[in-house]
Amino acid sequence: MTDPFSSDGAKVPPKPFTVTEGRRAIRSFVLRQGRFTEAQQRAFDELWPRYGLDYSGRPRDFDATFGRHAPRVLEIGFGNGEALRFAAAHDPGRDLIGIEVHAPGVGRLLNALAADGAGNVRVYHHDAVEVLEHEIADGSLDEIRIYFPDPWHKKRHHKRRLVQPAFAARLARKLAPGGRLHLATDWQDYAEQMWDVLDATPGLRNRAGARGHVPRPDWRPQTHFETRGQRLGHGVWDLLYDRDS
Repeated sequence: MTDPFSSDGAKVPPKPFTVTEGRRAIRSFVLRQGRFTEAQQRAFDELWPRYGLDYSGRPRDFDATFGRHAPRVLEIGFGNGEALRFAAAHDPGRDLIGIEVHAPGVGRLLNALAADGAGNVRVYHHDAVEVLEHEIADGSLDEIRIYFPDPWHKKRHHKRRLVQPAFAARLARKLAPGGRLHLATDWQDYAEQMWDVLDATPGLRNRAGARGHVPRPDWRPQTHFETRGQRLGHGVWDLLYDRDS
């Protein structure tokens, strides 16, 4: 099993999160680790054994991880963990798995989960593509959430966006029959790309109809950045897709 810490106790940066374009793998993010606060460093030192999942490259027994059999929700790119923390408190009947490459955000979430006494959340600090491919069984997820992924707003960088056909097919494969895929973005042209990709992905059906979106569901909390953007007239698009039964 991979040791996520260096000899001085610092978090080892994960491998790049990539999407595949032909034979060339390209990054879908820029790793901005930022500066750890002392509290975030203590979180990794003290709380990782409780909430962290070390990438092993082998299928994981999540029933053993959580100590029960329950529906599972995966959030990819959870940022500072606001939505995961909210879900842990408001949806205790489901087990939540988060993946994030930004170490300070992971540290902040670890501290928040400990403060809440949450028991139904585990997190990876690793490449989501590798976790999906090697650690999560096909048909095992009740829901996948991707909230506000990096929009790579310059046209020449659109190829770096996470939502691409091969990745969408992988997401569909990991969902259980009747499972749900929920995405949110505040960039209209990225919403357009999501529709282009996901409406054409076999096994996925847009709940709002072709190129449709829905009001923000109750299970996704509105962030302060989202509130500020809406005051400035920015739109937000929530897309819900169901996996064919």
